[in-house]
Amino acid sequence: MANPQTSAARRGELQPETDPADLLRQGARVAVLLPLPLAGAYHYLAPAGLELAPGDVVRVPLGRREVAGVVWEADAAAPGVSPDKLKSVTLRYDVPAMSPVQRRFVEWVAGYTMSARGAVLRMALSVPAALDPPRLATAYRPVAGAPVGAGVKLTAARRRVLAELAGGPPRSLAELARAAGVTPGVVKGLQAAGVLEAVTLPDAVPFAAPDAARPGPGLSPDQAAAADGLHARSRDGGFSVTLLDGVTGSGKTEVYLEAVAAALAAGRQVLVLLPEIALSAQWLERFVTRFGARPATWHSEMTVAQRRATWRAVAFGDARIVVGARSALFLPFADLGLIVVDEEHDAAYKQEDGVIYQARDMAVVRGRLGAVPVVLVSATPSLETVVNLQSGRYHGLHLLRRHGGASLPDVRLVDLRSDPPQRIEGHGQSWISSALRTAIRETLSEGEQVLLFLNRRGYAPLTLCRTCGHRMQCPRCTAWLVEHRLAARLQCHHCGYAAALPENCPECRAEGTLAACGPGVERLAEEAAKLFPEARRAVMASDTLSGPSAAAALLQSVQDREVDLLIGTQIVAKGHHFPYLTLVGVVDADLGLFGGDLRAAERTYQLLHQVAGRAGRAAHAGRVLIQTAEPDHPVMQALAEGARDAFLAIEAETRERAGLPPFGRLAALILSCPDAAMVEAAGTALARQAPRGDGVAVLGPAPAPLAVLRGRHRRRFLVKTRRDIAPQRLIRAWLARVELPRGVRLQVDIDPYSFL
Repeated sequence: MANPQTSAARRGELQPETDPADLLRQGARVAVLLPLPLAGAYHYLAPAGLELAPGDVVRVPLGRREVAGVVWEADAAAPGVSPDKLKSVTLRYDVPAMSPVQRRFVEWVAGYTMSARGAVLRMALSVPAALDPPRLATAYRPVAGAPVGAGVKLTAARRRVLAELAGGPPRSLAELARAAGVTPGVVKGLQAAGVLEAVTLPDAVPFAAPDAARPGPGLSPDQAAAADGLHARSRDGGFSVTLLDGVTGSGKTEVYLEAVAAALAAGRQVLVLLPEIALSAQWLERFVTRFGARPATWHSEMTVAQRRATWRAVAFGDARIVVGARSALFLPFADLGLIVVDEEHDAAYKQEDGVIYQARDMAVVRGRLGAVPVVLVSATPSLETVVNLQSGRYHGLHLLRRHGGASLPDVRLVDLRSDPPQRIEGHGQSWISSALRTAIRETLSEGEQVLLFLNRRGYAPLTLCRTCGHRMQCPRCTAWLVEHRLAARLQCHHCGYAAALPENCPECRAEGTLAACGPGVERLAEEAAKLFPEARRAVMASDTLSGPSAAAALLQSVQDREVDLLIGTQIVAKGHHFPYLTLVGVVDADLGLFGGDLRAAERTYQLLHQVAGRAGRAAHAGRVLIQTAEPDHPVMQALAEGARDAFLAIEAETRERAGLPPFGRLAALILSCPDAAMVEAAGTALARQAPRGDGVAVLGPAPAPLAVLRGRHRRRFLVKTRRDIAPQRLIRAWLARVELPRGVRLQVDIDPYSFL
């Protein structure tokens, strides 16, 4: 068996050899926080000769295994623990120490979200393989002065190898063999003959440096004024939050890229958060055009090798700019100088599993802790951001006109009560009104593109039996199964359960009686094929795209005018630019408008406004038809009249009267257990000890709208407090008074966005 110290030395890790007695005599206690859902740090001994400081990333024994962790305190006191009971740190990894700012950020997020510090640390140490140094690459080159041909038989294959290397850099074994069309044995034979020699290549920097001095595109006077403001804050540094508020198509991206250029010119790193990084192809193209290099990306679709290389490049400062999803906020930036949160209003910034946090809000915290300017960008800013702007906490920059002289689209409401969709002969139910059908035909006849928007995936949201009324429901959730006809399955969108569509009704066994109810984008595409058979169609939804490359290919085909009619869900609203798309039809604008979500109206307005903004973004005028059965609703009127600020004022007044965010605070407690009686009893026990007082209200326990999720029965509490009362303190004291059964799981959601 190999000596572990020798193996460690080969990896470049510091592994002192010392007598165990010396460890106890000379070692200092250190508190190491582990990336596990643990509340506190564990104590270890630092080996003699190894000086450890807070932030050092180390490997320590834990039970029968070894895990990575971070030294949280040096010379830490361990009251009541004898030194001979403490295990020793195994080694210190050769990576930059976690900065004080990042450690404070971990602690702040843990405290605010009421999560274990170790659970937050796990997001920062999300790629364990990145802690080990990369393997050194071996390459081959000709031996200087080697007498080629003297005693060495040069076959045709060997000559091809030498020809590939002539005048060029060393090449790896696989690359050289592939280029010369030979087996690796031919290369090895030349090495054995003394003609080639193996050399070790230095690590290659995985990301090219962006050129901050590269000139950007011409800006309009409005853009230039906004860019100057952002440029100054980015150049000067220091904490600030600026809202870049611009209508759709106003060129907000080009404006904030000027701030990015200033941060890069100052030698700092930049983080840009996007809500849908897998759909960022157009953004990446703009960045390459502006800076001549691709940025590092960070999202869930990356391979382990890509994540490993990116994590290390960020930690060592080689990745100058990162564009990523919300988890990129926890990367180990060596010298972060600017944070940009694009589409800051988007609900995708809310993490709903594990550590529950709002990435936009945590980005502001990260900026404050690190004295870094933060830029929030949106055409439909969240009410929370608007209130912070009005109170003077945030700065504001506004772009009121579209770039390049393009005009905002004309928005018209289609009242489904007076213009209901007509049935299609031989097809049945229709979802497209006569007004929208006419507009589509006119647009297609002009050679322009159409977008039909329906925020519902699949073919139909419900399948029922026409004979007995049985509804196909998820066996693990209180949710209907959605039919996905393209994939030939029924699927639960909450837990992922999937099954084939049965031929017989599971309840009454009748054959051929199962019927699809309601439309999804697949069913809408089917109708569009009947009505507009000559149009080239494409469906754009999260479950019809296999990954970032598929999304990029579809977006490019729309840009290249290979698609006439695009049918999509909310992912089509994410800032895409389609110059020839001049008509947007919203099929069911009321979807999501009602329910228990306090932000239902705001979210609906934001989504529909963003979708409408896809129309008429270039030289061609755009129009939007919104089908609704509630044309008098304030959201619909605001969309039709372009009265965003008036709508936000009404929304703010309504929430302020009710003491709801951002004028009050909310926290949700969700109890879950496979046993319904046990979770009911736990809810009753918690209710008896619920906090009370002026400015505090506790609602519940009540069955959650999704009363069963993944086989677990769920009960919810909602804690509502005044703005000046922190719910975390109340909840900690509350939970300390109640001991929950082992089988009951408790999840705390501070500032909830989902009420399911």
